[in-house]
Amino acid sequence: QVQLVESGGGLVQAGGSLGLSCTADGRTFGSIAVAWFRQAPGKEREFVAGINWNGASTLDADFVKGRFTIARDNAKNTVNLQMNGLKPEDTAVYYCAAARLAYRAVIQTTTRAYAYWGQGTQVTVSS
Repeated sequence: QVQLVESGGGLVQAGGSLGLSCTADGRTFGSIAVAWFRQAPGKEREFVAGINWNGASTLDADFVKGRFTIARDNAKNTVNLQMNGLKPEDTAVYYCAAARLAYRAVIQTTTRAYAYWGQGTQVTVSS
């Protein structure tokens, strides 16, 4: 069992930056892939960025390439998402998710690959 808690959301102007953190409570956190998803009102939850179990591999959605950076610190059981150059269309609730153990090495972009989810943190970007 892995429990995830997100923090760091808030309100920022377009072009600004925010850093999100995902802290895990679970002994297996260092063995699993983790990703950030987001969901805007009326839209489906979508993949934002992911990182494999040891941090050697990351994957970004096309719409965040060059703007967002995902990183993890397994000693602290945390995964961070640094978001720069924010746009109003980035407004959403951002969720941290831990993948099923079978997907520890290859980052998955579909929600069904993720067994554990945080409660979400709101990110609002004003124009």
